[in-house]
Amino acid sequence: MEVETDIMGKIKNIGIITSGGDCGGLNAVVRGAAKTAMARGIGAYIIPNGYAGLYNLVDLDKIVFLDEERTDHVNSAFAGSDAGHSRVKISRIPDPEKYNRILLGLRKFNIDGLLISGGDDTGSVVVDLSENGIPCVHAPKTMDLDLQTYSVGGDSAINKISRIVEDIKTTGKTHNRIMIIEVFGRYAGHTAFRGGVASDADCILIPEIAVDFDTVYEHVKHYYMRRIMNSDVHSGTYVMVVAEGVKGEDGKVFSDSGDSTDSFGHVRLAGAGRYVRKRLEGMMREDPQIRQFMKVSGMYVPEVFEIPEVREVIPGHIVRSGATSAYDVNFGKEIGAAGVILLEQGVTGVTVVGVNDGRIRYMPTSEAIVQRAVNLDEISFYEQMDICFGRKPEHYHPILEEQQGPVERFM
Repeated sequence: MEVETDIMGKIKNIGIITSGGDCGGLNAVVRGAAKTAMARGIGAYIIPNGYAGLYNLVDLDKIVFLDEERTDHVNSAFAGSDAGHSRVKISRIPDPEKYNRILLGLRKFNIDGLLISGGDDTGSVVVDLSENGIPCVHAPKTMDLDLQTYSVGGDSAINKISRIVEDIKTTGKTHNRIMIIEVFGRYAGHTAFRGGVASDADCILIPEIAVDFDTVYEHVKHYYMRRIMNSDVHSGTYVMVVAEGVKGEDGKVFSDSGDSTDSFGHVRLAGAGRYVRKRLEGMMREDPQIRQFMKVSGMYVPEVFEIPEVREVIPGHIVRSGATSAYDVNFGKEIGAAGVILLEQGVTGVTVVGVNDGRIRYMPTSEAIVQRAVNLDEISFYEQMDICFGRKPEHYHPILEEQQGPVERFM
């Protein structure tokens, strides 16, 4: 198939794609883009099912046009995406004509550019498509918050994690359990960190810090035993938030899913909460102080109940689902709208950073998708509040700085 690769010119129609994992704020991106396109005389179409839909666009008979009536049905407050998702990496498709096939599909529906919302994997495909003559703008989306920009979905996930952790404390206190909540976070622990802090979690384990289980165990013992012994009804709990990408002392990620990988080559992570639970249970069985504590607190039953219960809870995709926070609705609409304007102005191959004082800020997508880890200086700041992060606490060295001008912040 021989097709020109330059389809830029006056933008008449755009295609909107959402890709990667679902999360809060995506429908806000779609709605913000559609409404702005209407206002600027640009047609907006949904390309369904992520990059799979883009590859198969040439074979589709029709796609959804976002006119006023259809856009009314896109609810910004609903998490997930009306446009649908898939985990497909275009460069891995064995078809040697894949880029020409995509261009033919875009020409079939007179689409001049793409607004694509997704995370680092999605962004890597944006770079790939841009290098192959397909104009794209990237609207950052990932609840992991590991891009160089703020990404829609992060605030919604943090709020959901916080509520889940708060709720699980009632079960923990009723049964005197040590509760482990395993949440998303393959390489970066931003949402585990912020969700745990917001819910007064006792311990937060993130991929950036290899876990020193001796330190964790001493923290667990201190708080768990004190709470129960100081309660008039001997009731208490201890709550941990664990990111799925937690590492043991050897610095290796634990996963009981074997070598199974997704289409982007990532090992499918599973079992971090179970891993932590088994380590704690093993340490308690070897600790004579635990047996004595169980007897003094009136919980000990030989061969039945000899150590405290440790339970892991995996909320999984519940963290991604349901409602979108007001912050993510606002941010989603901003980056969706800004993406349309960038396409209209011929600025492509970039990621929207945000809109501030009427200024649309952007950066090359290749730079935006460079992974951003949790800043360990922030960890030491919270360690002084006696939150355990799986290591011996490091002294926080404050740096005082007077702020000049308005404050901009992203997590």
